Amino acid sequence: MTVFPYDQFAKDYLKELLSPLGEVETSRNIAGEVREIDVWFAPAAQAASATSLGLLGRLAATAAIFEPFRNAIDLEDVRSCTGKLFDVFAFLQRQARRNNTRVEETDLPHLWILAPTASESLLTGFAATLDVDNWGSGIYFFPEHWKGAIVVIHQLPRTPETLWLRILGKGRVQQQAIDELAALSENDPLRGVVLELLSNLKTILEVSQNLEPEERDLIMRLSPLYEQRLAEATQQGIEQGIEQGIERGIERGIEQGIERGIERGIEQGIERGIEQGIERGIGEGVRQGQRIFVENLLRAKFGELDEELTAIIELLLALPPADLTALLLQLSNLSRAELLARFN
Repeated sequence: MTVFPYDQFAKDYLKELLSPLGEVETSRNIAGEVREIDVWFAPAAQAASATSLGLLGRLAATAAIFEPFRNAIDLEDVRSCTGKLFDVFAFLQRQARRNNTRVEETDLPHLWILAPTASESLLTGFAATLDVDNWGSGIYFFPEHWKGAIVVIHQLPRTPETLWLRILGKGRVQQQAIDELAALSENDPLRGVVLELLSNLKTILEVSQNLEPEERDLIMRLSPLYEQRLAEATQQGIEQGIEQGIERGIERGIEQGIERGIERGIEQGIERGIEQGIERGIGEGVRQGQRIFVENLLRAKFGELDEELTAIIELLLALPPADLTALLLQLSNLSRAELLARFN
């Protein structure tokens, strides 16, 4: 797979999950030779509980640099990551001298290199070792003053605590994690956030060229989740639309009822006005629900709605119900250009 889509997914993924715990910055430049940190994290003084993130939440207990990789890491990858870490140390020291302060060891960020696999010779060469008693398997720590570790995702135990890291794995490990994600309660807030990000990744991969078999397998695994997420968003949109429409209709009905009540008798006018308001509200609610339904479909397929896509929503809603249903069923197979062409 082209590296960029996965890199962007990993950055967005970590940013979404870690934002409740503190400040997150992706693609942060550091001084000296031009280097870019994938994800910079600084915990908030009063942050939300990190327990829901399991092992990932433990990694974010202190200031941290996250460097996720799609494929097995090599010598140059690790050297590049540790080079960024030491550049950050030097930057913080210079900043402290300018401010006449001191950098405490606890203020320095910890480097977490996230990779699906790493060879035994690579880990041995960097003197990276396990701390099974405190961290379990899969996390290899550098010598203490290096303040870093390699998280070998495919060696992590298959437990709920490691789920949010295994989502960043590859092949069978990632697909198992996606299955576990899908099995979570629909009310789980993290489930919705991650499904949204995976849907975006699926859309990007579908338009990529020269996909590898593993990437095609990933698309196939994400497709039912995409449909499920779409159905959930559609149902939510319809319910919200109907609720909002009824509320607005009742409000207008009451206002009109009061006006008519002045002319025909306050009590009868208000009563009739409320009845008419409810009737109109239900009708408007259904129409609003249909519109939100179509907007959610287009947004799930194409991302943000631009001016051209917004312009065809009314045209879609004006179609006979049978034609609209048929078109929406074809939507997953239509490109943006093909959809717009039908209305141009």
